[in-house]
Amino acid sequence: MNRACVIGWPISHSRSPLIHNYWLERYSIQGRYDRLPIEPSKLSGFLSELPSSEYLGCNITLPHKERAFRLVDQTDEIAQRLGVVNTIYRRGGKLLGTSTDGEGFVANLTAVTALSKLKNQRAVVFGAGGAAMAVVGALVDLGLTEIAIANRTIERSNQLRKIFGKMIVPIEWADRSEALAECHLFVNSTSLGMTGQPALNVNLARLPTSAVVADLVYSPLQTPLLVAALSRGNVATGGMGMLLHQAVRGFELWFGTRPKVTKELYDLVARDINPSYLS
Repeated sequence: MNRACVIGWPISHSRSPLIHNYWLERYSIQGRYDRLPIEPSKLSGFLSELPSSEYLGCNITLPHKERAFRLVDQTDEIAQRLGVVNTIYRRGGKLLGTSTDGEGFVANLTAVTALSKLKNQRAVVFGAGGAAMAVVGALVDLGLTEIAIANRTIERSNQLRKIFGKMIVPIEWADRSEALAECHLFVNSTSLGMTGQPALNVNLARLPTSAVVADLVYSPLQTPLLVAALSRGNVATGGMGMLLHQAVRGFELWFGTRPKVTKELYDLVARDINPSYLS
């Protein structure tokens, strides 16, 4: 039986098994996708045994993405730039690593705006962690001329400037609302607004109503930021689309079929997040 898995610590929150097992059934592939809790101290041992195991590969989630990057045999250009991997697959007895978060973000963005409209424009990103790294990398590739990054510690924003270049403009966290002026895309990559976390404290008054708002949080499905953005006329999208689209390439690498993100899949995962969800 073909098998893949997602590993992390903790891992019980992951919706990846729901997504991949849906696709396995949808495309009549004999296989299974598991959820495995792997403690940080056991990551090296798990990956060293992966090439000879029954698993074709795995997804990597917190807190393993950076360390897994250093442990695999080979990484592609995207992973090398970011210094993380979220997808590992076997080839010729070796472990190869890549990152699919950026392409997942772009695929989700495509559903609400023409990417050509972002070229030579300005974006603002809140947060400077791993998710922000993937988003910023994707935005640089899309040809934006300025990406302002507001983070609680500006040192982390400065690190992204060193990686991606002078189009990255670090912004003090206290100035985050003012930074939204003349912005064409606003991305929240922090956990603020997530279930169990405080709402993102931001004033959208200076954000143009023509700007697109993307919140990477997918639980709840409608964050306070999305509600506020939609109420003032902005086009806005939540993190569910990115969650689903980032899974596509991993499934293809393991099982040889490129799956489609459909409304049926969206509704399935949405109901798991919110049982009262109505499509």
